[in-house]
Amino acid sequence: MSRYLFLAVSLAAAAIVLNAPSATASIQQCEDRHVNCLGRCADWTGGAGDYLGRQNKCLLICDRRLSQCFVRDAMRRRW
Repeated sequence: MSRYLFLAVSLAAAAIVLNAPSATASIQQCEDRHVNCLGRCADWTGGAGDYLGRQNKCLLICDRRLSQCFVRDAMRRRW
């Protein structure tokens, strides 16, 4: 009896995991995340760089995240 109960619980857990929505995002969600990331970038030097001359890396990080999100979305659609 306990074997059947274990089998039923494992099948129910597998069904829940397989039916869960995936963590990948659509193109619109990628763009929304990109805009939110850009909104958090504080360019307090006005593009002139900091006192050592380094440019703000936040924009590059946001663009990289957008590209990665687009690639993940394209791979999800492909498979």
